[in-house]
Amino acid sequence: QVQLVESGGGLVQAGGSLRLSCAASGRTFSSYAMGWFRQAPGKEREFVAAINWSGGNTDYADSVKGRFTISRDNAKNTVYLQMDSLKPEDTAVYYCAADLSYYSDYAPSHLYEYDYWGQGTQVTVSS
Repeated sequence: QVQLVESGGGLVQAGGSLRLSCAASGRTFSSYAMGWFRQAPGKEREFVAAINWSGGNTDYADSVKGRFTISRDNAKNTVYLQMDSLKPEDTAVYYCAADLSYYSDYAPSHLYEYDYWGQGTQVTVSS
């Protein structure tokens, strides 16, 4: 079992920044990949960013490339999403997820590849 708890969401003006955190517990955090997804009202959940177990491989959705940065601190069992130059279209509930494919170099970008999910944190960007 893996438990994931997101934090750091909130209300920010367009052009501003937020940093989301996701704290993991229950299994060896340093052995598995992590991802961030988001879901806006009336839309499907979509991929945002992913990072492999070591942090050496990352992937991003085209819509956030150059603005968002995913990182992890395996000593703290935490993955982060730094969001800069935020736009109103970034408004969504953001979820972190864990893919228990141990020590894979792959940073997965599909929902079905993930085994555990957090409860989500709301990010609202005002124009």
